[in-house]
This record gives sequence, C-alpha cells and structure tokens, in this order.
Amino acid sequence: MEKVRFGIVGCGNMGTGHANNFKNGKIINGVLTAVCDINPKKLDHMREMFGDSIKYYNTATEMFKSGEVDCVQICTPHYSHPSLAIEALDNDLNVIVEKPAGVYTKQVAEMIERSKKSDKILGIMFNQRTNPAFKKMREMILNGDIGNIKRTNWIITDWYRTQEYYDSGAWRATWEGEGGGVLYNQAPHQLDLFQWIVGMMPCRVRAFCHFGKWHNIEVEDDVTAYVEYPNGATGVFITTTADAPGTNRFEVTGTKGTLIFENNKLYYKKLLIDEREFCFSTYTGFNKPECAPTVEIELDKDNPQHVGICNNVANAILGLEKLYAPASDGICGVELANAMHMSTWLNETVSLPIDGDKFYALLKEKIASSKVKKTDSADSKVEAQNV
Repeated sequence: MEKVRFGIVGCGNMGTGHANNFKNGKIINGVLTAVCDINPKKLDHMREMFGDSIKYYNTATEMFKSGEVDCVQICTPHYSHPSLAIEALDNDLNVIVEKPAGVYTKQVAEMIERSKKSDKILGIMFNQRTNPAFKKMREMILNGDIGNIKRTNWIITDWYRTQEYYDSGAWRATWEGEGGGVLYNQAPHQLDLFQWIVGMMPCRVRAFCHFGKWHNIEVEDDVTAYVEYPNGATGVFITTTADAPGTNRFEVTGTKGTLIFENNKLYYKKLLIDEREFCFSTYTGFNKPECAPTVEIELDKDNPQHVGICNNVANAILGLEKLYAPASDGICGVELANAMHMSTWLNETVSLPIDGDKFYALLKEKIASSKVKKTDSADSKVEAQNV
C-alpha cells in the first residue's frame, strides 16, 4: 500500500481532533477513509467536515468489516478500548488505542495476549512520550547521567476542573461510565511517564485516594501515593483536579544528580562526585557533595504529540520505522492506577504486579452501586474519549 487507510471509532473531542489532523494533511503516510459513531449527530458533524470523501458507519463492527480501512483509531470511553481493539485485530486490522489502554489490568492483559497472535500493529496514543523534555529525561537516566535512582517526585495538579465539567456528561466521573477519576482521565499520560522515564515500575504502592472530595462525583479527584522501586528507590505521585493555579513538577534524584521538569523546561543539577561514594569517604559530618551550577538542558524543538504517534504507526505499518508506543506498554499505567485504588480501598500497601482478579472484583462492587447521572441525553454516555 502507498498510504495507510485510517478509520476513527468515536467522533467526539479526541476523534474530531484526529480527523482534523488528517484533513490538514499532517499524517504523511496516512489518509482518513472512514469514521463511525453510534450517535448520528456526531456523524453529521463529520459529514460537514469531509462530505463524500470518506465513508460513515453507525457501528464499529460495520467499519471493521467494510474493507475500507487498514488501521483504526479507538477514541471511545475507557471501558471499551480493549474489546474494540480485540475486535479490530480479529478483523485483521491495525489499531491505535487512546489512553488509557483500559480500566483494569485483566481486560488490558486480554488485549495484549490477543495482539501477540496477530501480525498487526497495536499502538497506544501516548503522545506525551514525544515531548522533548520527557524523551531527554529518559535518555539521561537510562544512560546513567544521574546515577542510580534514589527518589521520584511528581506533583501534577494543574488541570483544574469545575463541577460543570463533571456534570457535562452522564457517564463522567462514575464507576460504571468511566471507571475512575483523575487517575484514569487526566493522569494516564503521567502514570505512563512515571515508570517509562526512569525505566522501571514501582514494586509497592501505598495510596490515599479521596473520592468526591472537591466535587460531587463518585470517583477520585485527589490522590497522594507513595511508591517503592525494586532498587530501593522511593517516590511520590500527587494529583488532583481541584488545585488552582496548580503545579506540574517532576523531579528525579539519583546518586549523581537531579533532573527537574517544570514549566516545560528541564534542569540538571550534577554532583561532582557520586553521593554514595562521598557519603562513605568524607571525614566530616556536615559537608555535602559539591554540585555544579544548575543548567537548563537544551531540548529539541520538535514536539509532534498526537500527529507524531499517528505518523509513527503509519510508518510502522509500512515497515519504515519501529513502533514507538506499543499498546503492551499501556498496562503499566493502568496497573499503577489500579494499585492506587486497591491500596485505598483495602487500606494497605499493595505489591505489584497486582492481583488482577481481586481488583476487578472490587471494581465490580463499585460499579454495582454506581449512579450514572440522568441530567442529559443518553447519547452523552457513549461520547468519544474525554479530555
């Protein structure tokens, strides 16, 4: 094939955004040929954008079996991501799944296992991995520039949301409709980066999730989690949708220095001697290892985000480059979110990998008592991926 034919499942905010990227010619080796949505109003909006140049379908199944697409972008509510990905793979299609990969590890693991039996691409929309600051942090850490990791600390509280935001959709911020709150809606990218940048998953989590603390919602809107890593390092992850003006600061400390991400800039505090070596070789009790002047790391200007991931998947399908964000990586962030919920529900420290069946049983209890809001039309429950 000369260009990959893409289809979009779900024509809400994210689906429309991806469609615009195709319309504006930003996907070099890809072309939009079809969209689908169970909401006729969403399809009407797409017709206004594309006219007769693409095909329109009322269900994903119709589009998957149409022969009009080579790859589908799944932009639907969280619970449906794995099942739709599996159905697409069963129809011999390549797939890009929006974040999060799913709501619970059990369903994500099923999706990953199915993909292993296919020769098709299964990617995930981890567009934040294209951010030059995060790419540089990962590169420096994996290269050993800051030594052995001792501590991580991410305060990500700059996505304030009002009550109106949560009231705008019947499915929003409910266990049945969304499966979680800030951890599953706003923070999936950061949960992915939290482990991807340092190159290792935490092995233990103790979290304190507050459910409906600042808003009239069922799910968490304020989270503080403490984590431990296999190498003995520790970390803290803090997030909420209620702080104003909020903060976005990620700090990683190693034995040779510290990296600090803030205001989309990256700073490096380099020790002139490894802290562990200094600790056991100095003959004074109060001296600190000498630190070079803090420097701002020069970053690449290119930050392609969603366009970059779509272009990468198209090129991977054509055999032109390696897949940058495989969907198999998506289970990591989902597991961290699940572990934080489980730790809170059980009031104990949780070891990773978690017991997926145990978590799903706990989640089903929440779903059983969930009250999807009736304040708007039923269509809102099936709107495309929220942001």
